Amino acid sequence: MSKYVVAIDQGTTSTRCILFDHGGNIIAVDQKEHEQIFPKPGWVEHDAMEIWVNTQEVMRGALENANATSVDVAAIGITNQRETTLVWEKGTGKPVYNAIVWQDTRTDTICNELAKSGGQDRFRPITGLPLATYFSGPKIKWLLNNVPGARERAEKGELLFGNMDTWIIWNLTNQHITDVTNASRTLLMDLKTLDWDEEILGILGIPRVMLPEIRSSSEVYGNVGDNVRRVYALPLQGVPVAGDLGDQQAALFGQTCYSPGEAKNTYGTGCFMLLNTGETSVPSENGLLTTLGYKIGNKSAVYCLEGSIAITGALVQWLRDSLGLIEKSSDVEALANTVEDNGGIYFVPAFSGLFAPYWRSDARGAIVGMTRYVNKGHIARATLEATAYQTREVLDAMEADSGVSLTALKVDGGMVFNQLLMQFQSDILGVPVIRPKVAETTALGAAYAAGLAVGFWKDFDELRANWGKDHEWQPKMSAETCNSLYAGWKKAVTRTFDWVEK
Repeated sequence: MSKYVVAIDQGTTSTRCILFDHGGNIIAVDQKEHEQIFPKPGWVEHDAMEIWVNTQEVMRGALENANATSVDVAAIGITNQRETTLVWEKGTGKPVYNAIVWQDTRTDTICNELAKSGGQDRFRPITGLPLATYFSGPKIKWLLNNVPGARERAEKGELLFGNMDTWIIWNLTNQHITDVTNASRTLLMDLKTLDWDEEILGILGIPRVMLPEIRSSSEVYGNVGDNVRRVYALPLQGVPVAGDLGDQQAALFGQTCYSPGEAKNTYGTGCFMLLNTGETSVPSENGLLTTLGYKIGNKSAVYCLEGSIAITGALVQWLRDSLGLIEKSSDVEALANTVEDNGGIYFVPAFSGLFAPYWRSDARGAIVGMTRYVNKGHIARATLEATAYQTREVLDAMEADSGVSLTALKVDGGMVFNQLLMQFQSDILGVPVIRPKVAETTALGAAYAAGLAVGFWKDFDELRANWGKDHEWQPKMSAETCNSLYAGWKKAVTRTFDWVEK
């Protein structure tokens, strides 16, 4: 009998493979980073072939670390950086251009042109999304317009589009599919029909023939190696690929937020808060996204409100890689602890504009309040505080849209082991912040979806039983101090507006 479920977590900075047992415990991990490519200011790309090679290597590595074989694995779940857009040749599997990453802002002109008729919320009633450089649809249009011959080849059915989930699944099984959660991030899917919207496809000039089939988040899509013409065997040959969730929805699923009103926040490259709204899609009036939470087999789809923040963990990486203030990301907490407060500065990391709740592509990053007193410790502290302030803004919007006041926040992702950040997060929100025993909830959610599809887990109750609390932070800051700090942040944010002239 199979002992494990495998999750492939294809993220913004790395690809991981994790083996989970029936109790939701991590048995083995392997991980490889990939190059971040910045051809021009605001442009961010990935080499999709490098990512595919890394995917195979981490699959092999995780199996070796667990001393396991494909016989021990019941199913594979995929989770991925959402919105990152790739077009490749159907016949050869060769990308026609690098993957355009979700953070990339090159489609700003396209979005502005589209907004001239109907405004930024032109497609929101259908897709739940504003016009923004964040989403895949404008990126596809850019590729078709700028890669020589791409549009003609796409119309002939010679090219395929996919986000990174589709790319990995296609390489593993030769099936050209995506799930409802990833499709809901393209700006092309109708939230009600869960199918591609023909009118929007026409407006953007995207041939439907290049789009993947939209499936549920938990079903068998195919087996590894089936119908794949290769001279070598893939790792996990013959194992069913049976789960597919965008990374933030996967984290929601892994945090077992299965009831309406339950929410989680993931602290990764960006920061993403999702609130389960049940089988009803709730339109946002406060700058949030209406999106799919998950769909299990033939059951009804579950919807979410989402607050998306572009730059959180990536800001710590910037301190490390671009400024050299720290040697490794984990050093930021020690540096921040060399000072008692932020020294009066705020760091608004609008490197890719501002996402929720502002959706200002004209914004750019700023450090405000600088004096000669400020040192690198203050900058490190302001870097961490920026994540907490942005989360507070999203939570305020979420409570306004849903009418529900959050009583606690479940958190996950790499930054949740930063004690200073988590305490400040609890202080600035005024609610407990709770970290689960398994903080890798994104990969766990993908594993859960795959395991449900093949009967490795039987139902949600079994998954809920796996969840356990590891640590809880309680708010300690006075309301007066909290309100003063937050007012300073709101003022700082306005200083980033209108930097890029349209």
